[in-house]
Amino acid sequence: MAVTTEEQVERVRALVAAIPPGRVATYGDIAHAAGLSSPRTVGWIMRTDSADLPWHRVIGASGRPSPHLAARQLRLLAEEGVPITDGRVDLRTARL
Repeated sequence: MAVTTEEQVERVRALVAAIPPGRVATYGDIAHAAGLSSPRTVGWIMRTDSADLPWHRVIGASGRPSPHLAARQLRLLAEEGVPITDGRVDLRTARL
């Protein structure tokens, strides 16, 4: 298993912090921008170190939030004006 460095964690944190209100990025978008090989690494970082970040602006490639976060995440995104239809973020208009 690859080791995630502190530099990679900080890069992901900076990228997530830079997502403006009303916009979203996918885990894959963040992984690519951070030079990581897998969106799962971003997910791990977000699960362990994102309490002070706009975590709700990071979404799966399908546009659907994780089931255990769905209601809260969709509410936060809707409050920012992110277009949502049938529980799915419209990535064509909201994605960075």
